[in-house]
Amino acid sequence: MTREFEIRKEVEVEGTPEQVWDAIATGPGIDSWFMGPHTVDGRLGGRMSIDMGFFQEGSTITGWEPGKRLAHSSDKAEDGTFHAFEYLIEGRDQGSTVLRFVHDGILGDGWGDEYLDQTSHGWDMYLFTLGQYVRYFPGRHGTYVFAQAPAEQPEDAWPRLAAALGVPADFQVGDEVKLEPFDITGVVDYGVPGLFLGVRGPEGLYRFHGTHAVGHHVFGDASGQNEKWSAFLARVLEV
Repeated sequence: MTREFEIRKEVEVEGTPEQVWDAIATGPGIDSWFMGPHTVDGRLGGRMSIDMGFFQEGSTITGWEPGKRLAHSSDKAEDGTFHAFEYLIEGRDQGSTVLRFVHDGILGDGWGDEYLDQTSHGWDMYLFTLGQYVRYFPGRHGTYVFAQAPAEQPEDAWPRLAAALGVPADFQVGDEVKLEPFDITGVVDYGVPGLFLGVRGPEGLYRFHGTHAVGHHVFGDASGQNEKWSAFLARVLEV
């Protein structure tokens, strides 16, 4: 049985409406805070798509008002399920912007309340990352670096990963850290020990989804980064 759902978020971003629009309505902009790579045919009725190799998804742009509103809806599955997204942009004084976001649609049998809760928390993280991108890397576009960790992991996976990174297992937001194997210095900007770690460095936003995967946004040279992080996770988390 299918079911309707709706997730609403509102965030204030330290950037202009034009900067926020670039972040949500262009392929390079989306890759700088969300998953990627994305392509965007920027017009009403145009197509947006993501192709991560193991995952592809397309949607149609249903609302296109540059600097004000973007909406797009995924292709409907045979059972009628789909996801729709809307971004409303409102400029504020002193160059800040309020972004209102809605994710709704129809879900299939496999989506219970726990998955909706996880999705809601996921959007908190991604929208926070959008704000960090606009504030700290204005005018730049990042490369999305993704690496999947082994499915089978040791019981002490999180302490082992934290130790290998050189990060306290019980880190706190605001801690200055160094990701030792990659010589990356930065500050913990978001996270919950064991569940999620976000580090903002001078050349990237580094995101650790627990011990399951990494999804970084690198604003410098990203060549070979997918392979390096994949090898690191495989080595540290092997059973």
